[in-house]
Amino acid sequence: MLFPGTELPLHIFEPRYREMVADVARDHRMIGMILLKGDWESEYYGNPDTFEIGCAGRIEQLAELPDGRYNLILGGISEFRIEREIRERSYRQAQVNWCAADRDALDFDGDTMNRIHRLLVQYAGPPAEEAWHNVVGDRGLSGADLINFLCFHLDFTPLEKQTLLEAREDRVACLLDVFTFKIEERKLGPAGGAGNTSGIVQ
Repeated sequence: MLFPGTELPLHIFEPRYREMVADVARDHRMIGMILLKGDWESEYYGNPDTFEIGCAGRIEQLAELPDGRYNLILGGISEFRIEREIRERSYRQAQVNWCAADRDALDFDGDTMNRIHRLLVQYAGPPAEEAWHNVVGDRGLSGADLINFLCFHLDFTPLEKQTLLEAREDRVACLLDVFTFKIEERKLGPAGGAGNTSGIVQ
């Protein structure tokens, strides 16, 4: 999963994705990330269904390895909605409509900032205090940048992250709802499906 303003390191080794990287590196350097639906593992090398909304990123760093694999950093740019798939290459291509969340709609007041901080610490535990200081205090993230950073880095399930991506202008409220749900779920213990996790993805 990718969110606008975040950076995703990728190791590209499958032949079809090597072809994709070679093609886009010579042109627009844009790659769309989108979540596969359902029991996609059994159809992985075919064309399993995808969700309609994903996030596009631009290749910011690219290193081709001697055996033809790639290491790259993909920087998130904008949400998109698939309108039509184009199956002319070994990898997926699509005609899309950009549906970027309004950054002003992802801004919030001090009370909401304090609530996010409180829920983050409640969810992730003591390590969240240092992480908050680094992200908010040192790096100065706020508004859309902070919300997208949290949605990307926290150990939510892929479906929860997809819900957050699709929420767009309602992403702040959706994040608060996910925090609240996960905290309540954790209170149920392992039987509730939450287990015991740190809440922060390194």
